Amino acid sequence: MRGITGNSPGNSLGAEGYLVMTVAQPERGGLLPERAGTLRGTLATTACMETLQVGYLHAVAAAAGCSLSQPFPDNGIDWHISHSAPGHTVDDEVTIKVQLKCTYQVPPHPPGRFFSFTLDNDHLAKLARTPVSVHKILVVMIVPRSQDQWLRAGHDRLDLRHCCYWVNLAGHPITGRHRTNVRIPTSRIFDDRALCEIMTRVGTGGRP
Repeated sequence: MRGITGNSPGNSLGAEGYLVMTVAQPERGGLLPERAGTLRGTLATTACMETLQVGYLHAVAAAAGCSLSQPFPDNGIDWHISHSAPGHTVDDEVTIKVQLKCTYQVPPHPPGRFFSFTLDNDHLAKLARTPVSVHKILVVMIVPRSQDQWLRAGHDRLDLRHCCYWVNLAGHPITGRHRTNVRIPTSRIFDDRALCEIMTRVGTGGRP
């Protein structure tokens, strides 16, 4: 490659005037092993868990071709997800309401068909109300206890751990005095395909 007279950082000119490229090294914090004592911010872990789950929700909505909005002020429902498709019969665009919860008290790959999650009765009453004009689902994310294990980045993927599961609690009874245990099906992984299937059912007048 003749005609180049200047050097860029990390490059040099060979004996015959050819530009010799050096191999770029990964930036710190990229593909290098994480060092002990990573200086993370002081934001409360629970707040970080909420932020992580919102990132998961945004990724799923993007892959499903859905739009997201937040009610303001927050009335106990975190997000509205809307989906437009020519196959909808009740409207050209349908919407569901989503309540997000996050926990590290449940291990990844929970055994069995269900795992238990405890809700305040006020939250459950809102999610269990029936009939409704706009359906609601609960999405529970299981995360590792340590933030060091939440993300792994590579050239071909960003792994976000561990998983979200969804359930429709319409009609669920309140059994506890202040809080009630609900069962979350382990078969209902919340991803883009699951969200599209939910919206397809709602779009034809069914339940999530």
